[in-house]
Amino acid sequence: MPTPVRIGVVGCGSVMQRPYTSQINQLKVRELVETVVACDVRTEHREKLLGPGFGYQRFTTDFEEVVSADDVDVVLVTTSMQEHAMITKAALEAGKHVLVEKPMGTTLEEAAEIVELAKKSPGHLVPAPHVILSPTYQKMWRHIQRGDIGQPYLARAFYGWAGPSWGQWFYRKGGGSMFDLGVYNVVSLTGFLGPAKRVTGLVGTAVPERMVEGEMMKVEADDNAHICIEFANSCYAVVTTGFTIQRYRTPAIEIYGSEGTIQMMGDDWDPDGYELWQNEVGAWKVFDESAPNWPWADGINHLVECIIEGKTPIITPAHAYHVIEIMEAARAAGKDGQRRDINSTFTPATFWESEDEAVAAHLRHDTSSE
Repeated sequence: MPTPVRIGVVGCGSVMQRPYTSQINQLKVRELVETVVACDVRTEHREKLLGPGFGYQRFTTDFEEVVSADDVDVVLVTTSMQEHAMITKAALEAGKHVLVEKPMGTTLEEAAEIVELAKKSPGHLVPAPHVILSPTYQKMWRHIQRGDIGQPYLARAFYGWAGPSWGQWFYRKGGGSMFDLGVYNVVSLTGFLGPAKRVTGLVGTAVPERMVEGEMMKVEADDNAHICIEFANSCYAVVTTGFTIQRYRTPAIEIYGSEGTIQMMGDDWDPDGYELWQNEVGAWKVFDESAPNWPWADGINHLVECIIEGKTPIITPAHAYHVIEIMEAARAAGKDGQRRDINSTFTPATFWESEDEAVAAHLRHDTSSE
């Protein structure tokens, strides 16, 4: 039995209390982790976090007590976006493993500092989102890399909703719909298609005032965006995202190639299978979701596995930095209309070693092509 990985968490809101705690509790049952210390500025969480549903050994309001604790191996950062970089840097400087919710920094300068610290730190850094860990993402990746849709030419990604009525920080400087929502799509597209070359975008604030936590507030961050991305070989993609979308029924991701199309159903953080059109087949292959219970907080499972087995995480700081550069470039383009070169790059994760693709699919003929 391996030595349990000792977890300290900073930021104990709904993201920590529900999706991450669900995964951590399953790891506890397997005796792979211990929950050591929880930190939150809201002291009303203390009793709950020390209780049986969470089982932390102690509670603090000072994150420095978490990152400096000798009995903590992993720091889970699930605060508001604006605090991510500060806490992540402190944890890396203390030599801890870190999982930080998206984005790892709200400026390119913060992200660059974190990448450099991660190179020097003995701890792993796993930045969210964790969409590339989903079995559906990995199956689609293999289809694309095998050439099942030919050469990718165009892509479209989509994620949005009406926006939260809690947490004013979503709408403050450093927040916004790109960092909260569009980031999932940008990670997925760059994972599928590789590093971006150039970016432009239409990014703005459609709703200048919102009712949040019972009071009207001025919105300082973007809530409405089209991010236009140029990849290699004249492949273009657009991400549509915003706190401006009431409902939708479109696929999360669509990639159009010279010989076919592949599309992810559901959302990329909550996939519901995928569909594949190949000209040589002449019908849609519909693949039902193979992992309907896949959790979008799966990064904590991946990080714990890597620590215990001595492996390197496939989610990398370089990829997260590249994604932040894309979103920052889109935001700048929204102000002056200028296209921007993307200077960073990364090595996309590969999934050739994963399960065989011989899974059941049913055919749906597209009468519009007849």
